[in-house]
Amino acid sequence: MSQTRLLALVGSLRAASINRQLAEAAAQTAPEGVQVDIFEGLGDIPFYNEDIDVPGQVPAAAVALRDAVSAADGLLLFVPEYNGTIPAALKNAIDWASRPYGDGSIKGKPAAVVSASISQNAAKWSHGDTVKALSVAGASVVESAHLHFGTIGQRFGESHPREDAEAFTQLAATVRELVEAVAARVNA
Repeated sequence: MSQTRLLALVGSLRAASINRQLAEAAAQTAPEGVQVDIFEGLGDIPFYNEDIDVPGQVPAAAVALRDAVSAADGLLLFVPEYNGTIPAALKNAIDWASRPYGDGSIKGKPAAVVSASISQNAAKWSHGDTVKALSVAGASVVESAHLHFGTIGQRFGESHPREDAEAFTQLAATVRELVEAVAARVNA
């Protein structure tokens, strides 16, 4: 059996963000035969603009994202909530991956969303906006793999999420659900 590759996109650009830590923990839960890569460089991708999305002019950072999404079997998005919605860097990544229209690298890709914020709301507004953007972009959203973490400042303020047994177990279940959706797509 070949390796299953999942690509994690982290909506917070801050190196020590809890959303990034959740992505790191999720990567550690990957079962044998599954690799979770965290995409580096979302902050380097210019805002989507059709004027620069032409052969020979696509920025290298956008090409790297599209190539990473193409190479992945599934996507795992880690979403904080900025002013009640999806962070611009993550929305921009979805926009770039959705092009060219109707044939973007995101098309048909199984995707799961993990949302986390300092509020009790657990970034559910941002989560909903991310699911909507993914769906419109053509991804195959795996509802059963979604996960929400609220009050993360209190819960993970003193320790990495991998040290929280419940969070680690929940992340492992999310990764497993996404891998099952990838397998179902491959075997369809």
